[in-house]
Amino acid sequence: MAITGIPTAALTMIARKHAGTRMGVLLQWCAKNLLPVLALLEAVGTLALMCYALLYEAGNLVNLPDKCIGFYNFCLWNGTAGQLQCLDTQHLQAMGISPLQLGLARVCVYTCLVFILFHIPFVLNVNSTFKGQGEGWKMIRIILFIKMIILSGGLGMFLLQTSHWIHPSDFTGGFLALLGTQALLLLQILTVTVYLSRAKHTHMCENLLTEEALPTKI
Repeated sequence: MAITGIPTAALTMIARKHAGTRMGVLLQWCAKNLLPVLALLEAVGTLALMCYALLYEAGNLVNLPDKCIGFYNFCLWNGTAGQLQCLDTQHLQAMGISPLQLGLARVCVYTCLVFILFHIPFVLNVNSTFKGQGEGWKMIRIILFIKMIILSGGLGMFLLQTSHWIHPSDFTGGFLALLGTQALLLLQILTVTVYLSRAKHTHMCENLLTEEALPTKI
């Protein structure tokens, strides 16, 4: 049966051709934008975990009824008073804890939070300005390495100073959120590295095709 003079088989072939074209365009868009979108989602997840650990949990890595230890608090259970007692600088020094190192750990971790706050707008700007190019994404990878080093250093200094009063089972949501942040930072580095590798390969292929298309001089 024909519709307006066009056979049904021809209509089916045209519909399949259009569907294949749309699918090809969709796959091309996904291949080009999947990794940048994934990097952006990972950055949003990193920000959410850092805000939970440092703002919602107030920097407390151990938050138990009988113990509260974090970047701003060091409270232990006082059996005589029957309540938590938060220790000041003099008490911490008497226990062998360096307030200076605790302060440096606090600065490192919260500096990482500031970096992450500005990271999402930066990723959006790079994705729109340097789309398909590697310069901006190389800078993003460097910043990710810096954030990972700062966060690891701050967390490491804190744990070295407080390890005698913290059992591994004492850690609560704040500490787990910081570990999740570390994992997401590493995942972002891997994502950006794969994106840069693919962008470099695509650029080399484009250059090769351009050279082949140029007329040969005789």
